[in-house]
Amino acid sequence: MKKILLLFMLSVCTATLFAQNKAVPAKGFAKMSATGNFQAYDFQRHAVGDDEILIDIQYAGICHSDLHTAKGEWGAIDYPIVPGHEIAGRVSQVGKNVTKFKVGDFAGVGCMVNSCGTCEYCKKGEEQYCLKGNVGTYASKDYFHNDELTQGGYSNKIVLAENFAIKIPKNADMKKVAPLLCAGVTTYSPIVHKNVKAGDTIAVAGFGGLGHMAVQYAVKLGAKVTVFDITEDKRADALKMGAVKYVNVKDPAQLKGLDNTYRVIISTIPAKYDLTMYQKMLKLDGDLVILGFPAQKDLPSMTSGDILFGGRRKISGSLIGGIKETQEMLDYSVANNIYPQVEVIPATASAIDQAYTNVLDGKVRYRYVIDMQTIK
Repeated sequence: MKKILLLFMLSVCTATLFAQNKAVPAKGFAKMSATGNFQAYDFQRHAVGDDEILIDIQYAGICHSDLHTAKGEWGAIDYPIVPGHEIAGRVSQVGKNVTKFKVGDFAGVGCMVNSCGTCEYCKKGEEQYCLKGNVGTYASKDYFHNDELTQGGYSNKIVLAENFAIKIPKNADMKKVAPLLCAGVTTYSPIVHKNVKAGDTIAVAGFGGLGHMAVQYAVKLGAKVTVFDITEDKRADALKMGAVKYVNVKDPAQLKGLDNTYRVIISTIPAKYDLTMYQKMLKLDGDLVILGFPAQKDLPSMTSGDILFGGRRKISGSLIGGIKETQEMLDYSVANNIYPQVEVIPATASAIDQAYTNVLDGKVRYRYVIDMQTIK
């Protein structure tokens, strides 16, 4: 009997080891060219390593940057590409050295799946600024796995290092969590780093997927928030979220008297716009933080003269957040019921194509989320 039991345990261990060393079959939706539509796509994830986890993806957000990347608007990329860096799901396998997660835990993935871990910025917990370059969740060469091209969250499974996965609280609203892993931390980080606090007069330029998150964080901190956008149909939403003022920049009358007004302006605009207009709205020593990244042909610009005569009005960028800060953001968001407004769509190529069209046309309020559990 003992011999039979021993043989059984040995066979289980062997099977487990074999499974961990085996590539993971996955299916999702990919673009095969810059101009083509999405197609169903079967591919393989690398085997789960000793320090890695396998996540069964439940929800994947559609970020505006997915559109730019998939269409090659930020530079040439290799196809096929499975976009998606806003990912939420459940852990289904863990490597033998993993301590952060166990099977059954909820986990999320943002814009990175690894980094060098040894440079000064990685050691400070700001892996997004890794000097070697972080490994992006998709369309990136994974230098830990023979430079394989990473594929993103419009799929049913993903494998990554446990240190780059985010623990999702059990009481989180899973349908709304995924966009926090990009839109959430991208806006939370500069608001924290610019020390936005109660009583501050700040502005959010662009009221979309990023902008509506920035408003919620700033309002929660007690700031007086003005929203800038190009349409009237978002006014009610902005005011309902706590903004004290809404400005339609297409109406010159609404722009009068706003110069020298704001300590911080968060720009989330993904299209061409007038940077100097917002620079002039800053108070002396104020900060204009750029988060939106339009297509290369639509990038706004400034001259050295604009910067010089703008005085001590600072313009800077902010790139997502490190893993520690992303976890902090997620815990804070769930604890304070700060979520994106989402529309959940089925996991079909046609639904994703239509979502892309609607995002380009500004018809989404305010984030599409793909229910990857419906994939066939």
